[in-house]
Amino acid sequence: METINASVVWTHDLSFVGSADSGFTVNLSADPSVGGSNDGLRPMELLAIGLAGCTAMDVLSILKKKRQEVTGFEVKVRAERAPDHPKVFTEILVEYVVRGRGVAPEAVERAIELSETKYCPAQGMLGRVVPIQHTYRIIEESAAPAA
Repeated sequence: METINASVVWTHDLSFVGSADSGFTVNLSADPSVGGSNDGLRPMELLAIGLAGCTAMDVLSILKKKRQEVTGFEVKVRAERAPDHPKVFTEILVEYVVRGRGVAPEAVERAIELSETKYCPAQGMLGRVVPIQHTYRIIEESAAPAA
């Protein structure tokens, strides 16, 4: 069984520095209206970023294995929240924006499906408690100019 160790250390107001086993750090904070200093990411933003990063790594890796010529890639997450506390996510839209040359829609669809159903633990976990929808766009780039 794999374990992830993470912690936050209070710095001031409602601001913290978070770290995990990788050794990297991230600043967390809250809105000034609730006592924060607005000098870091909100915890729920980190959940959305974690989801985006998890599925992005899967999909890009799969597209590369499928020999798709990807020249740019972005994953956007829009997470709607409940109006009342604890203000959980109520629905999530994940949009994949793939730039490339001749990228096959079927390859993108399959990569998204594999990330959703097999590889991405963030999707596997969040998808059990909130509906997650997926969309994608492929932006065709022209061939590189001949030298």
